[in-house]
Amino acid sequence: MNIHTGSEPWNHAAALYIRMTVFVLERTIKMQDEFDDNDETDRVYTVIYTDDGQPVATGRFQTIDKTTMRPGRIATIKDYRGQHLGAKVISTLEEYGRTHGYVKSVIHSEMTAKGFYERQGYQVSSEPYEEDGVPAITLTKQLL
Repeated sequence: MNIHTGSEPWNHAAALYIRMTVFVLERTIKMQDEFDDNDETDRVYTVIYTDDGQPVATGRFQTIDKTTMRPGRIATIKDYRGQHLGAKVISTLEEYGRTHGYVKSVIHSEMTAKGFYERQGYQVSSEPYEEDGVPAITLTKQLL
């Protein structure tokens, strides 16, 4: 497996392909909800590729403020789940954030993924709420 973090058009397309497959086709989230104003062409994504170049896992990097980052849209293609690729995406995005001066990470998580993020060192920092029609919660982690 190979991992790439960047905003190149080919990497952006790979990230959107994974999200379309996982969130829109598999989970039936509306395209208008999944693809939002934060998907600018210069957005940084981490994508994990198989050795033959197939994109299989992704995550999006966003900035909240000068010291706070927000990983999001973490997704893994069904046939590749259980290989800890989501955790690798998160740690890669956090490392990217650290190297760019971010000291805190905030994630808006679906309630069903709360345990996954807690295993990555995140702590619940909000009451449950609804986001895009899905029960969600905010979790935070200090990066330094």
